[in-house]
Amino acid sequence: MTEPPKILSDPMDAAAGEAAEVLKALSNPGRLRILCALVPGDLTVGELEQALGASQSYVSGQLLRLRNEGLVTCERDGRSMRYRLDDPRVRPLLERVYELFCPAT
Repeated sequence: MTEPPKILSDPMDAAAGEAAEVLKALSNPGRLRILCALVPGDLTVGELEQALGASQSYVSGQLLRLRNEGLVTCERDGRSMRYRLDDPRVRPLLERVYELFCPAT
């Protein structure tokens, strides 16, 4: 006999679930690199392609996932789309990850 699924009634359970979803999106190296590239400011897909050394289709696919997760947003700038961080909780996370894992230049 299986138990019914546990309903998240405790605010800490809900917060942990939300945090896990954000961290899951950050767990992919390509998505993490895109998000880190957006910390200083908005970028187009082409600029992200150059920064990451990745194909347009890969960058676009990862940006779609990040948009669906609510971590980035975009707006049209002429013929291009400019992307930026959309979730204010992500910037301090990315800054801390950079501080801990990226070598000083």
